[in-house]
Amino acid sequence: MMLVFIVFALLGAPLFVVIAAGALAGFHSEAVDLSVVAIEIYRLAEMPVLLAIPMFTFAGYVLGESRAPQRLVRLSNALLGWLPGGLAIVAVVTCALFTAFTGASGVTIVALGALLYPALLQAGYSQRFGLGLVTSSGSLGILFAPSLPLILYGVVAQSLGARVNIDDLFIAGILPGTLMLVLLAGYCMLQKRNTETSLQVFSGREAWHALRDALPEIPLPFIVLGGIYGGILAVSEAAAVTALYVLVVEVAIKREIAWRRLPLVMRESMTLVGGILIILGVSLASTNYMIDTGVPTRIFDTIREYVDNKWTFLIALNLFLLALGTMLDVFSALVIMIPIILPIALDYGVSPLHLGIIFLANMQLGYFTPPIGMNLFIASYRFDKSIVYLSLATWPFFVLLLAAVLLITYWPALSTFLPAT
Repeated sequence: MMLVFIVFALLGAPLFVVIAAGALAGFHSEAVDLSVVAIEIYRLAEMPVLLAIPMFTFAGYVLGESRAPQRLVRLSNALLGWLPGGLAIVAVVTCALFTAFTGASGVTIVALGALLYPALLQAGYSQRFGLGLVTSSGSLGILFAPSLPLILYGVVAQSLGARVNIDDLFIAGILPGTLMLVLLAGYCMLQKRNTETSLQVFSGREAWHALRDALPEIPLPFIVLGGIYGGILAVSEAAAVTALYVLVVEVAIKREIAWRRLPLVMRESMTLVGGILIILGVSLASTNYMIDTGVPTRIFDTIREYVDNKWTFLIALNLFLLALGTMLDVFSALVIMIPIILPIALDYGVSPLHLGIIFLANMQLGYFTPPIGMNLFIASYRFDKSIVYLSLATWPFFVLLLAAVLLITYWPALSTFLPAT
């Protein structure tokens, strides 16, 4: 039966259909009433935190359709452009911030690539370096709040009974995400340029104008992080406030998105949300079946025959997740694999917070790992370059981020220290 489902998936059947069919077939084989699948899908309505996903997604799409990316690039360049490798650091920071709010690295490459790549070439950086930087930096933000993958991991983990707080996940991603940014920023500072271009001189006037231009977007991180960590807003409430704020600023005040275009933006954003929710719903049913039939326990017993300690398990987990990231997008990977991996990781003594950061950090690498990393195809289409060329261009960034992933994996305190304070 599993072989049949795999064949259907390879033939292009929608992922939620394959998962739902697996759950239905499993429950039928156990003589369980199939209405249990509908009941499990209905359980989504009992998760208040799930409201954050459509709200943050809508806010990210509105920001992407406005001129907010241009203002963010200008502000970052005005504040950091005077540093050695300043423009490259600007690209790294801007991509990370934009991905954090949109939740989709592909959107970042499309939205910011047209701004950052030509600017990097004009500043004297090589074509290979510019393409590698933009392609690899597009996935950095998924460890920073209000990243949708972080929220989705929390939702799935909570559905499995794990004590995982979304607020703690947001905090847990700060140090690992910053480590990745610092490593890439250091590499950018050492990068030589092809032309003798002098360093950009810091201009207080330009910084002031850029700050004033971006003033409406500046409060967003403080609304999300300050509201949640200050105990003022729950995650879902922070998402609703963010969506309302972005809507008022970009549509009503700045008028960068016409009212007649707003329904199209809503439809595009909710198409993504609908895909996430239907996959999550049927995955809850599939998870229930696997738990009832003891699948995670049997897998753990099998693994235990070959892997006798936590650290060896983490090595195998990294290898598996790197391969997984080249085949599945982060949302599908979360809802399909976390129900299997989390119980096994807990048996090995891995903290659910630490596991979430390990999982997402590996997914970041998988996005631009050849031969089928998703960002490679998006960048290939966007910049009209071959997959082979982009794979070579992203190789130095892959090595640096892989080193960060290993540090995150084998130094648990990097993820668990801040939530525990």
